[in-house]
Formats: sequence, C-alpha cells, structure tokens
Amino acid sequence: MHRNLSRNRIAAAVILALASLTSHAAHATAPQASASHALSTTTQLPRGVTPSHYALSLTPDAQAATFTANVVITVDVAAPTNAVTLNALELAFVGATAEGAGGTQQASKIDVDAATQTATLHFAQPLAKGKHTLAISYSGKIGTQATGLFSLDYDTPAGRQRALYTQFENSDARSVIPSWDEPDYKATFALDVTVPSTQMAVGNMPIASSTELGNGKKRVTFAVTPRMSTYLLFFGLGDFERATAMADGTEVGVITKKGALAQSRFALDESAALLREYNDYFGVRYPLPKLDNIAAPGRSQFFGAMENWGAVFTFEYSLLLDPAISTQSDKENIYTTLSHEMAHQWFGDLVTMRWWDDLWLNEGFASWMESRTTERMHPEWNTALSSVRVREGAMSRDALATTHPVVQRIATVEQASQAFDTITYQKGESVIRMLEAYVGADTWRTAVRNYMRKHAYGNTVSNDLWREVDAAAGKPVSAIAHDFTLQPGVPLIRVGEAVCKAGNTSVTLTQGEFTKDREQKKPLSWRVPVIAQTVGNAKQARVLVQNGKATLSVPGCGPLLVNAGQSGYYRTLYAPKQAGALAASFARLPAIDQLGLLSDSQSLGLAGLQNPADFLELVKATPLAADPQVWGKVASALNGLHDQYAGDQARQRRFDTWAIARLAPVMAQTGWQAREGEAATVATLRSQLIGTLSDLGDPAVIAEARRRHAVRVSDPAAMPAALRRTILGVVAQHADSATWDQLHAEAQAEKTPLIRNQLYDLLASSDDTALAQRALALALTDEPGLTNSPAMISRVARAHPDLAFDFALAHIDQVNQRIDASSRSRYFPRLAAASGEAAMLGKLDAYAKAHLAATARGDADTSIADIQYRIKVRAQRLPAIDKWLATQS
Repeated sequence: MHRNLSRNRIAAAVILALASLTSHAAHATAPQASASHALSTTTQLPRGVTPSHYALSLTPDAQAATFTANVVITVDVAAPTNAVTLNALELAFVGATAEGAGGTQQASKIDVDAATQTATLHFAQPLAKGKHTLAISYSGKIGTQATGLFSLDYDTPAGRQRALYTQFENSDARSVIPSWDEPDYKATFALDVTVPSTQMAVGNMPIASSTELGNGKKRVTFAVTPRMSTYLLFFGLGDFERATAMADGTEVGVITKKGALAQSRFALDESAALLREYNDYFGVRYPLPKLDNIAAPGRSQFFGAMENWGAVFTFEYSLLLDPAISTQSDKENIYTTLSHEMAHQWFGDLVTMRWWDDLWLNEGFASWMESRTTERMHPEWNTALSSVRVREGAMSRDALATTHPVVQRIATVEQASQAFDTITYQKGESVIRMLEAYVGADTWRTAVRNYMRKHAYGNTVSNDLWREVDAAAGKPVSAIAHDFTLQPGVPLIRVGEAVCKAGNTSVTLTQGEFTKDREQKKPLSWRVPVIAQTVGNAKQARVLVQNGKATLSVPGCGPLLVNAGQSGYYRTLYAPKQAGALAASFARLPAIDQLGLLSDSQSLGLAGLQNPADFLELVKATPLAADPQVWGKVASALNGLHDQYAGDQARQRRFDTWAIARLAPVMAQTGWQAREGEAATVATLRSQLIGTLSDLGDPAVIAEARRRHAVRVSDPAAMPAALRRTILGVVAQHADSATWDQLHAEAQAEKTPLIRNQLYDLLASSDDTALAQRALALALTDEPGLTNSPAMISRVARAHPDLAFDFALAHIDQVNQRIDASSRSRYFPRLAAASGEAAMLGKLDAYAKAHLAATARGDADTSIADIQYRIKVRAQRLPAIDKWLATQS
C-alpha cells in the first residue's frame, strides 16, 4: 500500500489468545511457521484447519450494489472436528457442504459472529483428519467506499459510469469471500466471474477463457494464482481499456477508464523499466505472466495505491498524467507510487510478513526500494536529498510518548488498520537506509537476494531477514537492527568539544534520547552507527556508539560534521563552539548535510535543547545559490513557524514580514516563468515558494496570482499547466465570495474527474472562515461526490482544524457514511491534529471515549500529543524567536 495511509475495516476489539503470552522480542525471534501453523504463529482463528486453494465464482450486480457467490475451499484438517471457523463479514449464507473421506454432508448450522467477523460451519458428523473441500453459497454487498468490493461512479461526456474494484488489505477479503483472512494462511485462487459482456474484467492473473452466456452476460475465468495471502486477491470490472508492453518476458499493462489511456503512457513505460530493474536487484524474477496497474477515479483519505499481486490498484491522480494540469511533482509522485507498489510484488507478495506485527517488512522495504530506485533511475530529480525529509517525518512522530516500535504487537483487526503509519513506513525506510550504509550496498543486496530465494511464497518475521544480513555482512548487524526496530524512540548523539592534534580531530560522543514531550525521561540505549568528517575533508570516520559513549578520531582539522551524508537515524546536538563553527561553514556543506543540519536545528530548538532562534541564523546563512530542495526545506519550516503563531495576528505578522523578506530574493531568482532546460527541482521549488508566500500573506505573490488568473483566457501562457493548480490555490485561498462562486460554478461544470476533484478541493482551501463554512456545508451534499466529501472536510481542517472537527462531529452520521468503517478512528483525530487550542484536547478525548474502542485510540492519542506539543512551543519557544526578530533590521 502506498505510503502510511490505511483504510481497513474496524472490527470490535478481538484480543488474541496469544497476545498476553508473547513479547515483541519473542515474536520477532520465533521460528519460521510450518504449513500446519505452529504455535509460534499469530492467528485470530482457531487452529487445526488450513486452506490450500479457493475456487471462487462471483456474480456482481453493480446497479443493485449486491453480489452472489459460491466458493469451494480445499482444506487440510489436522484432527477430527465438528466445526470449521473462518472469517466472514456482512455475508448472508445460503448453505455449505463438506466433502472428504467420510463422504459429503450439509452444514447443520452456520453461526455468524459480527463482533469477531467470523462464521462457524457446524457438521453433524466430524470431519476426519485429512483433505476436504468446503462448498459455500452466499451473497454480499457492494460498498461505495474503498473497502471490500466497492463501486466508484464517475462522469464522462456520454454520461455517468460505474466501475467495480476490490480493496482487501488488511482484513477485508472476508467481506467478499469467507476465508482464512490472515497473511500466514497462503493459498492459490481460481476466480471466475459472470459479468456484462461489454465490460472488461480484471484479475490477478490473465484471462484463461471467456464464454458468452447470452442475455448480455459472459463468464470470465482467470488463470490460477500462485500461493498468496487473501488480502492480495483482486477483481475489477468496468468500461475499461488497456495498453501493454513486454519487459523480461512479462506483459506489463496499464488499465484506465475509456478515454484516459493516453494519460498512462508515462506509467506504462516506467513500469517496464522498473520490472527489469527489480528482476535484477532481487535476483528472483517476477513470477506472474502479467502485471497490470489499474487506474481508478475518485480517491481515499488513507491510501493511494494497493499492491495486489499482478493487478496493482491505483487512484488516477497517482497514475495518470493529464497535460492540462499535471506538474513535475505529479510526475515524480506517480513514479514513486509505481516503484513502491512494484517493489511490493517481492516485498509483501512473494514474501509476506507472517502477521501484522511485522508489517514494516512490507511497507518499510517497499518505501526504501521506492526511494533507492527513484534515485538510481531518475538522477536528474536529485531525490537522494528527500531521505532527510523521510527521516524527519518519522522522527516527528517517534519523539512523542505515543510512538511505538517498528515491530509492534498487533492484537486486533483495528490495531492492524492503524499500523499503516509513519513509523512503519518512514522509520522503517530510514532504519534500512542506515543499516545499508553500515554494511555496504553490495552486502545488503546479497542479503536481500538470499532472503527472497529462501522465503519465496512463504511468510517471515523480521529475524528471518536479519539472519541473512548477519550472514552476508559477517558481523552481528541484527543487534543494531533490534535496537532500532524492537524499541521506540530517537537516539540523541551529543557531540563534545573537538580537539585537533596531528592533523586529526578527536571528539567524544554521548548517546541520549531525543524527546519532545518527556524532558525527564530516562534514555533508552541504542547501538548507533555514526559517520563523521571535517568540513572540507572527504575522508570519513566511522564508529559504533555502544553503552552510551564512543570516542571518534576524524581525519583533518576544521568544523566537525556528525552524521555526514545523513544516513543515520538520530539527532545530533553539538557543543556551542562546534555548532557555531558549522553555522559559519554552512554554505560549504553538501546539500544533504545542509538539510540535516537545518532539520536538527529546527527540532532541537523547538524541543528546548538549544535556542530556537539558532535555526533562523542558519536560514540567514543559507546562500541564494543553495540547492532548490534546501530552499524548499527553508520555505516549509518558515511556513510551519507561521502556523505556530496562529491566533496572534500581530506577532504572526512580524514573523511573516521577516520570512517574506528572506524568501523574496529566492522567488525573484526562481521567477514565475519556467526557463528552458531548468532542473526539475527548480520547477518544484517554484510552486513551493508561491504556495508558502501565499500562506505568509505576501501581497506581491497574491496580486500576481490573481492577475494571471484574470487574464488566463486571453493569455493562456499566464497560467501554464505546471502552475495551474498553484495559481488557482492562491486565488482560492484568498478568495472573496464572488471568486468562490466562480470556482464553484467551474467545479459543477467540469466533467474530467481529475480536474473536478481539484476544483472541489480548492473550494475547501479558503482562509476566510465564512467561505470555509460554505465548503463544509457543500461537502455533505451529493454534489461533490462521495470520495470528494471527506477530502473537502480534511482540506478545511488545514486552515480551520477546530471548525472542521466540530462540524464533522456535529454531523458524524453523515460523515461516517462517506468514510469506510476502518477509517473512522483515524479520520476524526486527523481533522483536529493541526489545532493549537487547549479546548480541543478535551473534545478529542471525549470523542475517543464515546466512539472508539480502547484499542483504537492510536491516532486520537497522537493528535492529542501533537496539540499539547504545539501549545508548549507557543508558550515556551516562540518568545525566544520574538526576541531574535526584534534584533533584526
């Protein structure tokens, strides 16, 4: 699944029998599961019956929003039993039979338990030990949100169309097929569907046969899948078209709604190149005969794409390039989505985590491969610098008391849903990057290849990977890996005063812990790989900080840079003299180290470990010629400080005046007009600067955006595709009522889904409270469409979190109808997350107590922690910035 957006159905709390018996470490070191599911394997189902094959016949009725189905499941029974329990959710059973050595018998009773999402088939005579087939007839519902089997409606010039798709991760296959819906119960799948003759049916595998049935129907049978987990099964149906290319003997395809295929060319070409790259890197060839990327209209608040084996589902905005509106950032986002989901075809699909505790083996590794491969295949985008942004996203969450280990105990379905978060994705990726730098890229690849070969078509825990890394590296890397994955938090490396002697710089490093909300916390202990160098000297020194301390000797004399290259997952706090020397040499540092130093300085200052104004001194020291991504970081950080001043207009205006003056020369250098041959990073920076200066209230930028918007018809060059969204964003943000009405009329008239979605999003982006209220009211009408409604409320929450949260809570039943059930525990807390008001703490806690199970409070507690930290920063850190601003002329 792309990035940390989860969208899985919430069940009532179902506590595992094993949960109280197995610790994080014990689970991580458990022996590999056997086919019979040894006791070390986590499960929410009774043991003793194991599936090996599903033959599913499905007949959907898109207009009635229902389906009928029959499934024949081949199972192995470990010991005689009168009952078989499997997962089922919102299914209506017609009947079931079992056939085996003892003959065939009807189920005497089928008990359905909605709370545990299970169905139990009871038989008068025990099923004997051995192989059996279970034949089950049932029916179910087709939803309107991206979970289970669902429909998406979209407008076309010929009228409204409806398409069907499935989304099963983590626990929603059970809403379409009664099954052992857990990742460790792998099986093969044979799917056939009865569908309208004029529509295209899509599955994980190629179509084996298609038979016309008359009355406008056909039966489509797909080839049998390899052995895989239930959550990877896929079915799609609609008025589609498909383009293909061959890569290493595999048919790579892109499937879109009719009329949009031309926009998929970039995705198709890059998919073919990615498949060849991954075949080489993993040393195990992609095993299926085809790999499709399916573009779907609409969107979800919690995910952009899903890695179904051989049939990747992706929302259109993450797969298609529309020349009328797409930007360089869109192209890069499409590529990272492709590379992430295709990496999952190995990390996740071929080799799957045994249970959701080790979800990071899927998501952290796919995120790391996404970044590694983008850097390798598109060096012109200079995405290597984005590793600092990824790490910062993880550390921001990891420094709060509400964090959790990368490998975490998952005891309920709802906890599995909430595991798709920043720690799983971004900390997972960052730890992998650090360990790869520690052992070397070639050694790391050898370990990954051995892991893939050894565990293909199987399930693993983290230690299965660490064993391969230890073997390839010839040293105990797993000890470091355990420190960073089995316990939460961010190490803090304090750098003592440096001493230069005989051409070398010696320094003592001390390990603590960086925390934003627990100043008196006793630090945890990590083994921390550290890379350092002196500024201007290319030679690096390495040391492993153990037991809280290490002494390091670095070649050369000069300012000392710790975490050189920024591969380490830790914060660095320098002694004052060292910090001053680095600040004086800031312009000489490589761009990635400028980013790292800026990030550490900003976070350490806001946490009270150094003067928060030191960060602004680094901003002053940033040269105009700095890398565009460094200026992008500066712009983002200044925007964040602007938000910290929300509610105090006079102080905010004083800060904004200084920030605008610092960014204005960069905007003047970048310009509004793209230059021939300019770097892709410059195009991205242009949009960032315009957006940030708009947020800061820069009158020059706002006026120019309005001017360009006003003359767009007579002068199309005034609003080129690359800036269309950015300019419209400024206009919408500062709109008056008449301008808002104009944008609303454009949204109502627009038929292209991608553009239409953007326009409704813009309607919700106004700084004006009255217009924000109009957008909220509009969101709960039928006009924007079901997938735009929650997105509009979320967009209002960026500028008006308290208003959006209060509105959503006041209309909770209507809002819940527009969000898949699994998302509710995440959606409402995220609306409130940007608030800085103390009153919101009580509101969030009351919401959680009234609407969430105790095991589903993760996002609510994190939002509460974020708000508490924001209040603390405003009270304790902003005065130092005010004092510093008063000294600036």
